[in-house]
Amino acid sequence: MGIRYYRPYTAGTRQKTSSDFVEITRDRPEKSLVKAKHRAKGRNNRGVITSRRRGGGHKRRYRIIDFYRNKLGVPGTIATVEYDPNRNARIALVNYKDGEKRYILHPRNIQVGTTIVAGPDSPIEVGNALPLEKIPLGTDVHNVELLPGKGGQLVRAAGAMAQVVAKEGKMVTLKLPSGEVRLFQKGCYATIGQVGNVESNNITIGKAGRNRWKARRPKVRGSVMNPVDHPHGGGEGRAPIGRSGPVTPWGKPTLGYKTRKKNKQSNKLIVRRRRRSSKRSRGGRQS
Repeated sequence: MGIRYYRPYTAGTRQKTSSDFVEITRDRPEKSLVKAKHRAKGRNNRGVITSRRRGGGHKRRYRIIDFYRNKLGVPGTIATVEYDPNRNARIALVNYKDGEKRYILHPRNIQVGTTIVAGPDSPIEVGNALPLEKIPLGTDVHNVELLPGKGGQLVRAAGAMAQVVAKEGKMVTLKLPSGEVRLFQKGCYATIGQVGNVESNNITIGKAGRNRWKARRPKVRGSVMNPVDHPHGGGEGRAPIGRSGPVTPWGKPTLGYKTRKKNKQSNKLIVRRRRRSSKRSRGGRQS
């Protein structure tokens, strides 16, 4: 993909960039693989807001993606590459030899007409899905299963890829995009290659309204709220937060405070922790 730049005809186009969508080959989704998408707007089953700053946005329909890749031994052909409003990666429609159609995440550089297949005996080619034990060391993979048969849950964002770095006994070691090195069961499936649309993180929205289209509402700093709304609020003028460190609206420490459980079961599978983000290491902006 490429990035399209705009002349500053308006304030909204001054810094705006967008995808050129050259890889898209079809503008309407496969009807049988689409269903309605309920928009919770950040509310739980009682209608109480549990995730702030959500609501509005353009109506979407959900594309049913095959994260399982459990059609073993049946070859399929990439028929189209399509836009998916529910993720920053592109999706590809696969026509299988037995007549079934499924969507998968579009791997980088895979073209329409390419044949893909899933299974332990599949060739090591981009788009094919295999158990981790069958994938050579140093291979880039995406759509990785946490447990065999559960479907891919990791490394699904645009441009993401993990690397197979070691194999020992029943476990395979992967280096994840976050920098974390983790053990996986050898029977977990993964797809060869990198997720497409790699320039996605270089796009500049240009104006606040573009976030509203995505159902993202404005973010307000706690320091400009009232004391009833946030622990940082209140005071005369630009007052400091009045605490030893920044906290969440519910009084829990934030910006670097570790919230992972110390006795979490998967701790034993983590060989090396992920690297801390640069924003948190510099202190970040107070909420």
